[in-house]
Amino acid sequence: MNDTFALPGSDWPTLLPGWVWLCGAGPGDPGLLTLHALNALRQADVVVYDALVEPRILDWAPQARHLYAGKRGGKPSAKQRDISLQLVELARSGARVLRLKGGDPFVFGRGGEEAQTLVQHAIPIRIIPGISAGIGGLAYAGIPVTHRDVNQAVTFVTGHDQSGQTPSSLDWPAIARSAGVIVIYMGMKHLSQIAGALIAAGRPAGEPVAIVTEATTPAQRVLETTLGTMVSDAATAGMEPPAIICVGRTVLMRQTLDWQGMAAGLAPRHLDPLGRDDAAQTA
Repeated sequence: MNDTFALPGSDWPTLLPGWVWLCGAGPGDPGLLTLHALNALRQADVVVYDALVEPRILDWAPQARHLYAGKRGGKPSAKQRDISLQLVELARSGARVLRLKGGDPFVFGRGGEEAQTLVQHAIPIRIIPGISAGIGGLAYAGIPVTHRDVNQAVTFVTGHDQSGQTPSSLDWPAIARSAGVIVIYMGMKHLSQIAGALIAAGRPAGEPVAIVTEATTPAQRVLETTLGTMVSDAATAGMEPPAIICVGRTVLMRQTLDWQGMAAGLAPRHLDPLGRDDAAQTA
């Protein structure tokens, strides 16, 4: 099982001893892994994985030692510096190390910090991007992050900073004005503060919002709500992290694009939730 994964006519990179590959595992569904990620899993001696990595993905690395390094808000977690230094130690021992992170390692995943530490300690690295939950997770819910009739920009923000609080560096008025669609990672803990900041900055209380939990997994849940009611609606529905929050009119597209619902036999609720005329739809 330690052979390089390969397809006919393809030249796949080899994970060498002493190297660390920082790899995105995608938002959950194992089918959303890249082939480079699968190639890495088949070669690794050690897989250091995060809390948001779907356990079934580790089945593709039966030859490797699996080391948990998850960080979850409000729960006992390894310190980031300890994780980074553990990667250095494993590489220096001659192991072929795969650092497997949920989503994309460079999108609110601290992959950049870990990569910096490795480079500072002269450890060779490779970066393997992954599908970020803020895009792939919403797509599984039938919500496009961009739609030409709604938004020409999308803003991705994190719901908490290094201290666990709502990021004080975020300019909510500027975000509210400039972004037709806002995608918020790790925002459940501070849902009330986020809603209040956006409404205070001018976003309407009736603006559509979707909260997607456990995105792309069999446990996925989607709550369609509004900016003014999302806090109470989320509490009533028992929505828990990990979650992606999408604010903006593209949320309405779920009425037509809920492909998982259609696969289960449900009909689209609205053929044109954006209220466009025929010319706009065919242009």
